[in-house]
Amino acid sequence: MNPRPHLFGLVAGLFLSAGLCFASLVLAHTWARLAESQLINVTGSARKNVRADLVIWHASLSVDASTLLEAQQKLRTGLERVTAFLQARQLADYSVQPVQIREITARERNGDDSSSRVRVGYGLSQALEIRSAEVERVPRLAADTGELLQQDVAFVSDGFDFIYTKAGEAKVEMMAEATKDARSRAEQIATQGGRSLMELRCAHMGVVQINPLYSGATSWDGNNDTKSLEKTIVATISVSFALK
Repeated sequence: MNPRPHLFGLVAGLFLSAGLCFASLVLAHTWARLAESQLINVTGSARKNVRADLVIWHASLSVDASTLLEAQQKLRTGLERVTAFLQARQLADYSVQPVQIREITARERNGDDSSSRVRVGYGLSQALEIRSAEVERVPRLAADTGELLQQDVAFVSDGFDFIYTKAGEAKVEMMAEATKDARSRAEQIATQGGRSLMELRCAHMGVVQINPLYSGATSWDGNNDTKSLEKTIVATISVSFALK
């Protein structure tokens, strides 16, 4: 019995199977390209200039004294004067953080000509946050704190944060505007190619950037500027439309 016909049949079967697999791959790839050609992917954006509507004034009060009791009494008196200062300027929305205590030490020379550090007193400090919708007036009040220094109150202004409290609402509104912008861009591109748009297939929101006015800075996590009174919010969205 001649085994060669059987061998030829086996080889032919292998080639046929390989051909079918290759044809399937080509067909699948063709369908994938065909499906991809029925979509258009674009990115839309929206920009809005806003003004902060809340200012947070960061400040601190500190005292030094030889004993802890004396330091506590001085801090209490200082806080009362700061409170009177704020109330006189119609600033009632403020919070006081817990007291921070530190030891004050000095180097003392010993009898054997060596030295060591010894405690000579205590330093107490308290941070304050003053909140107001008067975003222009409050920063100007920092110049008035000299009155507290004249009352022997070590009050230090640590800066301001300017917040746009409606940022969440603005983001929702701007995403809708960015989607409209994306559709407009997609329609222009599709028209140039002799096509038209059908339904929206998918959308992916980008990070929202809140920057100083007119700034184009970006970050992967999204910027959230708090140091500028005037701000620019930029929202982006990536969308896919079906084509016909």
